[in-house]
Amino acid sequence: MTSMSAPATAQVVHDPLDLDSYSLNKLPKKQLSATGKFFRTWGIPLAAILFIVLAYFVRIPILDARQEVMFALFATSLFLWITETVPNYVTSMLLICGLVLTGILKPKPAMATLGDPVIWLNISAFIMASALIKTQLIKRFALWLIITFGKNASTIFLTFLAINIILAAFVNATAAKAALMMPLFMVVSAVYGAPGTDVTNNFSRNLVLHNLVMINASCNAYMTGSGANLLAVALLAGANCTIYYIDWLLSGFPLVLGFGILAYIIGVKFIFPVKKDEMKPQLEGGMDSLKKAYKNLGPIRLNEVKAVIVFLIVLLVWATDKLHGINATVVAMLGAIVMLAPQFKLLSWNDVDIPWHLMIFSAGAYSLGAGLTSTHLMDTLAKAMMDGLGLRTMSYLGLYALLTGIFILSHIIFQSKNMRTIIFIPIVIGIAQELKIDVLALALPVCLCINVCWTLPFNAKPNAMLYGTNKYSMSDTFKYGFIQSVLYWVLLIVAGGTYLHWLGITPGFF
Repeated sequence: MTSMSAPATAQVVHDPLDLDSYSLNKLPKKQLSATGKFFRTWGIPLAAILFIVLAYFVRIPILDARQEVMFALFATSLFLWITETVPNYVTSMLLICGLVLTGILKPKPAMATLGDPVIWLNISAFIMASALIKTQLIKRFALWLIITFGKNASTIFLTFLAINIILAAFVNATAAKAALMMPLFMVVSAVYGAPGTDVTNNFSRNLVLHNLVMINASCNAYMTGSGANLLAVALLAGANCTIYYIDWLLSGFPLVLGFGILAYIIGVKFIFPVKKDEMKPQLEGGMDSLKKAYKNLGPIRLNEVKAVIVFLIVLLVWATDKLHGINATVVAMLGAIVMLAPQFKLLSWNDVDIPWHLMIFSAGAYSLGAGLTSTHLMDTLAKAMMDGLGLRTMSYLGLYALLTGIFILSHIIFQSKNMRTIIFIPIVIGIAQELKIDVLALALPVCLCINVCWTLPFNAKPNAMLYGTNKYSMSDTFKYGFIQSVLYWVLLIVAGGTYLHWLGITPGFF
């Protein structure tokens, strides 16, 4: 009897120009390091020991007993958030319980933070962004821009810059923006000689890293650009300091735009110099794949038009909030209501992508802020910091440069911009109040640094996602990210002495 051989398995050929081949679920998954495994096992008992020691055994002379308990809760929460022993939303739930059990807050104010207006603003923004994604309007817009204006390497970079800045006004989740845009710049990388996830060149390094930087930095242009921005707004509101959408926009937009252009020039000219031959397409017919993807979307649909009209109206009302005073959260909720109403046929509840874990994490962060306010812990620590560092005798320019510089540098250590915001914004508010400086004059420049978090893969979710593309190494991202962070800081100082002063935000440096 003749034996029959098994049929040969068909080899799957990777198409470097296929947008779908770069979906997130096809990228390598991040594995826990040895340190991560240690804290996953021992983090909870270590956190318990840390709390007990700080709350009941270590005595800090400048703190009273209630402040020491609050300091212990604060430090323990930071430990759990930084080590990721448990998910950040679990830490927030533990923190809320701790605030109640230790008597720092009553149950109602501790748990009412999930109903904070900023939480509702976040929820409404995610609902509206879900409509833009479901209707594929975002994808259509991004593809159209690249096809229309991406005629050469330089215009491709500037087109991606425009996409990032525009998307930040509509989508306040950086991970979602990274997921939307990654297939686009991976296909462009393939066109310019770096196909797949195994090949790279300086063009590709610059393209992916510049997009990574701008996915984060573009959020600084808008008050609603990220959840951390809204967290800062809530903390400022707690200090009776109101910031309007238009003030943030006029302060952040010019900074982000100028930074994006200079970051591109410095990247391709000095950090990872791109040769002339790398600035030319290496793959014949490469851009045709993007044209095909755009054509497959078909003609623009009525739902896309309705979605963009609703969002543009919301943005217009936000941008004119100083004129009419209508609450930004209410405006966002009305936009979400229109999109969810069955009569408009834009969105059903099952289509909505709301990261509830982020909402719960934010609620814990707001509860922490309430505890800090109730115990005046940050006021005490701010006074000690001012005395220790000699801040009382420092000029406004010195304070401005020091506080923004420390906040930017801190992103290399901390994994969460929400956490950095929780720690630093109350300190800045305390320093401003103690020195009788307008809170906004110090706090808004610091707020414009919130989304500077691009130096290492663990500094933000988009960083970890794009690191999986294998277009750059750890040393590449550190080199690129650190230089661009310094550039951003320098530009922020220039802004503080020029147009931020003209806008009445800063008192001027001289």
